[in-house]
Amino acid sequence: TKYCLPKFYKKATALRKSFETRFDYSSAKTASPFVWDYWHVQDKYTLLRTPAYLFFPKKIYEDFHNQLVWWGRRTLGCHDVSPTWLSCYIEGCEQKIHADLPHGPWAFVYSLTDWETRKFLGGETFILNERVLNYWANYDKNNPLESTEAFEKVQPKFNQLLVFDPRLPHGVNKVKGVNDIKHGRLVIHGWFVNPRPFIEGPISTKELAQEILSLDQFIFENSNLVAGITGTVSFQISVTAAGKIKLVKLLASTLRSIYGEPASPMIAEIEQHIARHFSFKKQMHSSLITLPLMFE
Repeated sequence: TKYCLPKFYKKATALRKSFETRFDYSSAKTASPFVWDYWHVQDKYTLLRTPAYLFFPKKIYEDFHNQLVWWGRRTLGCHDVSPTWLSCYIEGCEQKIHADLPHGPWAFVYSLTDWETRKFLGGETFILNERVLNYWANYDKNNPLESTEAFEKVQPKFNQLLVFDPRLPHGVNKVKGVNDIKHGRLVIHGWFVNPRPFIEGPISTKELAQEILSLDQFIFENSNLVAGITGTVSFQISVTAAGKIKLVKLLASTLRSIYGEPASPMIAEIEQHIARHFSFKKQMHSSLITLPLMFE
């Protein structure tokens, strides 16, 4: 599962303008270019990076950060993001294929790249197709695997948020043809972290904890459903003011079976258990719960 959200942040141009101002060498008052860490690890990474939360003016960055965090809470059940990096890719910069462990259950890349007017080649995020990870099970002699099918490429278009499973091997294609920082591949990136239940409404965490214990017991008693399953799944649970379950909705999942079996039967069983067995005290208002579950 991956998310590719265009037009994610309504004030993206302010972030981009702040970046360009720091590298406006025509003005000694605004130019402040001495911020980069040249991060080079032989045969792994080459790029310029700096902490994003220190680079941008506090007010501009905090507004973006808050939107990112709230999206993660409501969609993934992750309460926060890791300290974010602002990275710039110019001539020769790249990330070779790798996997991110154990930073967080979801990785994100938010682009401030002026992609439509770029003057360079490369810069796409590439993610290994899962067909390759289970190659022989999906082998078809009449359908040979080409390089374009082995990797999915995602262009870092301006104001786009890409969210994906960081366990999947991925990287960034080498950038060629640009030496000016202002015209490189520019992204804010990191990981969604601290998965735990998130409640919007009057239901208490203590009351929800009791229902989660019953779910844990159900999973324990039906361990055959989760045998070989690894990853993260999140559900949205709508609860009426009367304490009844109105709707259980799958939000996001990185669940995979080491045996190659689909995880959908397990997801369906958990959804049904929540819908049938979760109940809460009567309240003045309805509640909305984001419930993440991790399997290792």
